[in-house]
Amino acid sequence: MKIGVLETGEIPENLLDKHGDYPSMFANMLREENPGLDVFSVKVCGGEMPKSPHDADGWIITGSRHGVYDDLPWIDPLKEFLRACINEDVPVAGICFGHQILAEALGGKVEKSRKGWGIGVHDYKVENLPMWMEDMGKGFSGHAVHQDQIVQQPPDSTVVASSDFCEYAALVYGDPENPKAISVQPHPEFSAHYVGDLIEGRLAPVLPEDRATAARESLGKPVHNKEWGSWINRFLSIAADRAES
Repeated sequence: MKIGVLETGEIPENLLDKHGDYPSMFANMLREENPGLDVFSVKVCGGEMPKSPHDADGWIITGSRHGVYDDLPWIDPLKEFLRACINEDVPVAGICFGHQILAEALGGKVEKSRKGWGIGVHDYKVENLPMWMEDMGKGFSGHAVHQDQIVQQPPDSTVVASSDFCEYAALVYGDPENPKAISVQPHPEFSAHYVGDLIEGRLAPVLPEDRATAARESLGKPVHNKEWGSWINRFLSIAADRAES
């Protein structure tokens, strides 16, 4: 299976050597369960765009420091590309910014939240759980790094998980048991060490001190990164089976 990573943002340059870039983070997460996965990247934030949804068997949209409402030349073409993927039954998984822009592309609404920064380990409770994600149990925990949130649920989507802070924390699109897309607000590709370095580096000047302190203290809690790697792999396998049938 060939998976394309749509890079909509970049890891801060001073953290690259230590933590790697977005494509390597996602490749490591997915290959833990599926070592033979072919992962390549398309630098959308640098002006690149795939020629066709069928350039890959599935796509992952990364996080970004940008907002989906920013006036950037690649935002609208990316939304158009994501709609084409859904229309042509090519699976898409969105993470953080990817979660948000997929929602906007498919009829939802995203805004900078009045709740402020979601940062550190957050807990999310299950709302509607597809059978192929049943080992999520009652919920999951993940590394949150965001100010923006989905404020209007897209049509033809189902809320998988939520929290008091983030109402639409994980979504599936189409038939929940045979979905066309899946997305999640926190970052299953991020390690606690990376989030800690991000807080101390790029985010320290903009974070309220109480939230920064709480975030630092939360980073020792276990998260469900490995499980999200498994769920995304299952989602991609479901889509591959659908394409072959």
